[in-house]
Amino acid sequence: MKRTNDGGARRIVVISTGGTIASRWQGTGYAADASGDDVLATAPLPEGVTVEVVDLFNVNSSRMTAAHQLALLRTVHETLADPGVDGIVITHGTDTLEETAFFLDLHHTDARPVVLTGAQRPFGTGDGDGPGNLYDALQVASSVSDLGVLVVFDGRVHAARGTVKTQTLAADAFSDPSADRLGRVGFSRVDIERQPERPTPLPLPAAADKADPDLPGAV
Repeated sequence: MKRTNDGGARRIVVISTGGTIASRWQGTGYAADASGDDVLATAPLPEGVTVEVVDLFNVNSSRMTAAHQLALLRTVHETLADPGVDGIVITHGTDTLEETAFFLDLHHTDARPVVLTGAQRPFGTGDGDGPGNLYDALQVASSVSDLGVLVVFDGRVHAARGTVKTQTLAADAFSDPSADRLGRVGFSRVDIERQPERPTPLPLPAAADKADPDLPGAV
C-alpha cells in the first residue's frame, strides 16, 4: 500500500517485521499477524510524507533469528539503493529491537535515516502506543540525516548504539544508560540535541545475500 499526505515531498519506506505493534488477540493469546498496511492504517501521516510498505516477515521478536536480521539488513540496503527513498522506518518487536538496531547500525553507510519503533501494548487496543510511536518514527525518518540507525519510542530519539530496553511494561521502554537521548519528537517537531559518535561501518556480510528466515537455522 502507498499513502500520501499533501503531495508526499518525502518518501519513506516502512518495513514491517511483526512484534507487539502487529499483534492481535487470538483467543488464547496475542500473535503477530497484522500486516504492515494494517499497522500503518492506525497512524496519521506527517504532513508532506509518502509511505510505502514492505511486509518482510511477521514474528514475535523473541523468535527473531540471525537469518531474520540478515534478511532485514539486505532489505534495508536494497531499499536505500533507490535514490528516491528518503528514509526507512522498521516496525519491530521490543524484546530484540535493541539487538537488531545495533546490528543494522554496524553496517549502515548511508546518510539517510533508518528508524526502528514498536509498541508496548498490542495492535488495536484502545490505549495502544503503537500509532503514536509510528507517527513519531515517520516524523523523524522524514526530518533527519547523518545520525545512523535510530530507535524512536515514547517521544524520544535514541542512537542504536548503547540503547537498551529498560522497561517491560512502561511506555518509555528504551534508554541509553551511558548517554542522554539524541533528541525528542512531538507536536510534529523533531529536536536533535546531540550527534552520536559512529565508528567506520562494516561491509555487508556475505551471509546477508542468502539469508532466508523461512528456513529454520538458516543464515
